[in-house]
Amino acid sequence: MKFQGVLFFPVTPFAADGSLDEERLAQHIADGVAAGAGGVFVACGTGEFHALTPDEIERATRVAVETTAGRVPVLAAAGGPTPVARDQAARVARAGADGILLLPPYLVTAPQQGLVRYVEEVTAASELPVIFYQRGTARLTEKAAAEIAALPRVVGLKDGLGDIERMHRIVRAVRAVPGTEDFQFFNGLPTAEMTAPAYQGIGVPLYSSAVFAFAPEIALAFHRALAAGDQPLLDTLLDEFYGPLVQLRDEVPGYAVALVKAGVALRGLDVGGVRAPLVDPAPEHIARLSQLIDHGLEVVGA
Repeated sequence: MKFQGVLFFPVTPFAADGSLDEERLAQHIADGVAAGAGGVFVACGTGEFHALTPDEIERATRVAVETTAGRVPVLAAAGGPTPVARDQAARVARAGADGILLLPPYLVTAPQQGLVRYVEEVTAASELPVIFYQRGTARLTEKAAAEIAALPRVVGLKDGLGDIERMHRIVRAVRAVPGTEDFQFFNGLPTAEMTAPAYQGIGVPLYSSAVFAFAPEIALAFHRALAAGDQPLLDTLLDEFYGPLVQLRDEVPGYAVALVKAGVALRGLDVGGVRAPLVDPAPEHIARLSQLIDHGLEVVGA
């Protein structure tokens, strides 16, 4: 399972009564695939994995699989307590996913061998390939990362820590393991475009784009500029769109998700609000987001 291009992390739409809105989820995913997504990661961080029931994760995965119809890979999340993560892994496999994004164990801070054991036990719950998400309480040493990379079904590592030096050591340690030539690394930081050039420099070319969910024109223009080395356009987008977006995002915890949902609504698809413990953006923040989107689209000529 090889990825190219911009990776799409759809939001999870909720209806007026708070239930999962499968119809709008299908539309959201269809729009993203039509725009040129290189893969769909459903019910993951941007999709409020933390607030979904196991049944909702399974249903969202099935919607994604049916909507993409094999055009791009579909991955869904599992994570938290080991028995729960194993159940989620089995559910998304049953729903037809192509792979799993494995999030960290819940709350507990584990030793390195415990993290390796966690990945071993969850990956044993299905035959699907797994990308392990390093973030929160899951902070790998290069030795543990190499052990995880050598596990039979683990095909990638996504970094959400932002420790470039640690990640560089991990990349080099994994690449030294025979048979990991096809192992893939992902930049999983919020608003990953801000750090994409730096991650590219240490051998991590793939990244997840939250912006793609509401402004694929901007996300794709940035991706093309990065690939082509178009520094003037990169500088303009980083200074005039992504930088201000990050400033707005950091004003309220949870805006890394809530602003994305608001952005999708601003572009014409009502996906509802976020579930607790997150909060929806304030009106003044939505107004600023709208201005940023308009300016970003103007910069890329969309």
